[in-house]
Amino acid sequence: MKYYSIHEFSKLIGRTPQTLRNWDKSTKLIPSHTGSNGYRYYSHDQLKKVLNLEDDSIKDKITIGYCRVSSNKQKDDLERQIQNMKEYLDSLNKSYEIITDIGSGINYNKKGLRDLLKKINNR
Repeated sequence: MKYYSIHEFSKLIGRTPQTLRNWDKSTKLIPSHTGSNGYRYYSHDQLKKVLNLEDDSIKDKITIGYCRVSSNKQKDDLERQIQNMKEYLDSLNKSYEIITDIGSGINYNKKGLRDLLKKINNR
């Protein structure tokens, strides 16, 4: 079985080592074992559980393709992006949805981007 140090594990799950220490203290996530040096180690099974990789419902999830251009003048480019995305996602043989946007990359209030983030947060 593979084990990860607290720093490796924290990077894999996108949290800080301090968050893992806090989780250990509050018993939210206890390390698989602690070395004689006091270092915390987490198992690969714990990684899968934290990332919800064991969940059978993950098989039912759809893949999201996000296509964006900066202006209405680039609608042809957007259509090409969509077509390329569909071809790629069809090749994966999975169910998918494509979300599109027209707007600046630094505009975080685009409808499509908000929809995408909502879907990610709702898993």
